[in-house]
Amino acid sequence: MADLKRRTLQLSSGKQIKLFGNSVAISKTLEIGEGYAPNILSLIEEQQDGKSPGGVSNPHKLTEGELMELADFNIQLWMDLKAALRRHGGLNPKVFGQEAAKTAPAEVEHTETGRKRKTTGKEDSKVQEGSGSEA
Repeated sequence: MADLKRRTLQLSSGKQIKLFGNSVAISKTLEIGEGYAPNILSLIEEQQDGKSPGGVSNPHKLTEGELMELADFNIQLWMDLKAALRRHGGLNPKVFGQEAAKTAPAEVEHTETGRKRKTTGKEDSKVQEGSGSEA
């Protein structure tokens, strides 16, 4: 299982990824990056001189239930990533869902003259719109 020590993400394969921060985050599009800023919930460490006790920073005043909801949201994103990796494979843009499909490279289509041309899929919808009978 992966572990994070001294700003290094250590994977069970032996691969190590140096991080600038101390966490890894996932977006709704299942992209993974560093979640560097601890600005939602974080530990405030006690000062060495003992004048400032430690505590918790919770600037949005999230309740325990709201924090659980946030945890569930992130867990679900990670589970969605695992399911997409199983379904599409690791180096497939389809892993990232609909957003990746919108920016997918054009496909090559053969025209009636035998030449190849790039398509984006929009041509098919235009043909279908124009082929209907008018009433």
